[in-house]
Amino acid sequence: MENLSNLDYASYLKGWIRTVPNWPHDGVMFRDITPLLQNPKTFRVLIDIFVHRYMNEKIDMVAGLDARGFIIGSVLAYELNVGFIPIRKKGKLPYNTVEEEYELEYGNAVVEMHTDACKPGDRVVLVDDLIATGGTMMAGYKLLHRLGAEVVETAAIIELPELGGGKLMRDAKVPLFTVCSFDGL
Repeated sequence: MENLSNLDYASYLKGWIRTVPNWPHDGVMFRDITPLLQNPKTFRVLIDIFVHRYMNEKIDMVAGLDARGFIIGSVLAYELNVGFIPIRKKGKLPYNTVEEEYELEYGNAVVEMHTDACKPGDRVVLVDDLIATGGTMMAGYKLLHRLGAEVVETAAIIELPELGGGKLMRDAKVPLFTVCSFDGL
């Protein structure tokens, strides 16, 4: 039986992330978290990393970015016994929304959240599966900030340093936590 207490958790979890070459486009090395989520032990280790990081931070809400941030964010919110805020692609939420546009490699995109998703002073953790260029994470941060939330930290499983998103967040003085990183596009 493997002894997890003697393992480097980041390396352990990284070993469960599948790299899919040339998806969704040629030249892209897609980092697929599905195998990590399918294994109950690795999924538990991942969630426990986040729970232990935030359990004493007096968090009011966890916000998750569409769509894989919903997986981690909703489980984390449940474990911390706080509410969950979905931040979705434009046109997916049924009530009054605020929106934030951000740049993609080829064009722009928009994310939204409900105007009553949080209130001024709420302490929020914003999560996604990975941070690449940082556009989506920064847009989510700006939405929460616009409604008066205090974003305690932004968090992701994976950072892709070569795409500059982590640097973008840190240069903007936005706190960022990632479990592991992958070099190479």
